Amino acid sequence: MTAYAIGWLRDLIHGPEIVRYIEEIDATLEPHGGRFRVHGARPHVIEGEWRGDFVLIEFPSMEAARNWYASEAYSALIPLRTRNSNSVVFLIDGVDDAYRATNLLKHI
Repeated sequence: MTAYAIGWLRDLIHGPEIVRYIEEIDATLEPHGGRFRVHGARPHVIEGEWRGDFVLIEFPSMEAARNWYASEAYSALIPLRTRNSNSVVFLIDGVDDAYRATNLLKHI
């Protein structure tokens, strides 16, 4: 099942380290089947408050997402991001095309 890496970056400092991070991240995704679905977008906020940038990366599975995050290639880039932003990053499973909101009721 599809999984996602989601990042919420606040107070981003656009300097040489972030430029390097951006230049090198695509190569870390390729071996794990990762691809950007949203990158650096600012949402049109309908409810609540938001500040910062949003990133959504799709992976073919949670295993692929975990392997990407733990990879030597991506691990080397993490400090470039963390030194230059306040970030929240997490991995989360997606749902299949047949999923309906009522499916959740089966687990409550």
